[in-house]
Amino acid sequence: MTDAYRYACYGLTLQSQLQLPELLPLSAPSFGANAPDIAIRLGVVAQDGLAGGKQLGPYVWVNTRSLWLQVPHVARFLVSEGREILINPESDIDEDSLRVFLLGSAFGALLFQRGYLVLHGNAIRIGDRCMVCVGPSGAGKSTLAAGFMRRGYPILADDVVPVDSQCRALPGFPRIKLWQDVADQLALDTTVLRRIRPNTEKFNLPVGSAGAAAPLPVRWIYILDSDHLEALKLEPILGMQRFQPLHSNTYRVRFLQGMALKPEHLKLCGQLAGRIRLARLTRPRKGFNLEPMIDRILADIAEHP
Repeated sequence: MTDAYRYACYGLTLQSQLQLPELLPLSAPSFGANAPDIAIRLGVVAQDGLAGGKQLGPYVWVNTRSLWLQVPHVARFLVSEGREILINPESDIDEDSLRVFLLGSAFGALLFQRGYLVLHGNAIRIGDRCMVCVGPSGAGKSTLAAGFMRRGYPILADDVVPVDSQCRALPGFPRIKLWQDVADQLALDTTVLRRIRPNTEKFNLPVGSAGAAAPLPVRWIYILDSDHLEALKLEPILGMQRFQPLHSNTYRVRFLQGMALKPEHLKLCGQLAGRIRLARLTRPRKGFNLEPMIDRILADIAEHP
């Protein structure tokens, strides 16, 4: 390990002792005279949570400054003040497994600490603004993102979408995570892709030049769902009903408890709800017909620019 790895993501600069090939590398003098925004280090993290903190579950503790997270058989993480992530790996764990939880749950907590609204979804550039698809794991967010990318729409962020106080989504990691069955549907050769973890049928699909590089205003949010339907159904969400879906589709929303961040989170949800077109897209539970879903979303965007 070394301190020399330097990266950029979400408009932030990082220095890491763990190599992060999913991120955009920076040259050595990129920080200039300034310290990096985020430091990622390997070290000792206490085994029994945070002293004086609040336990949210068997593997999560929080206080007003930090979040302690244990991933059994992988590592313990300590995320502090939006500036540092300390990783205590289990013996003989592979680095790919460390990166999965570092770039997911640990980064989500850090972005909360930095004051962002963090949505669980994928952000896609549409003109000079962006569309975000949210929903639970398995809803098809990454499948849709890959389909939009195949049509030439740049990907802004995958899985973790931070939104700032100006209601702009920030560019994240230049990749999409896809399961093998999704790759098969898209006719992608996974033999040339990197697995996110050993023995896991999920892969990193680099977006390369298809990634969007600057923050973009969020204009449309679609909540993906499935039900016993004959055809796609798109329903707008209006008025006071717009707030709860944003809160419910916040990434790792329980992390907010105990970190004194909930009032700011609720404020950001309210600001975003007042600026967006929000709708629920429900598909038949059997099958996943990608192209009609993309067509339906694009038609709705055209109707509500």
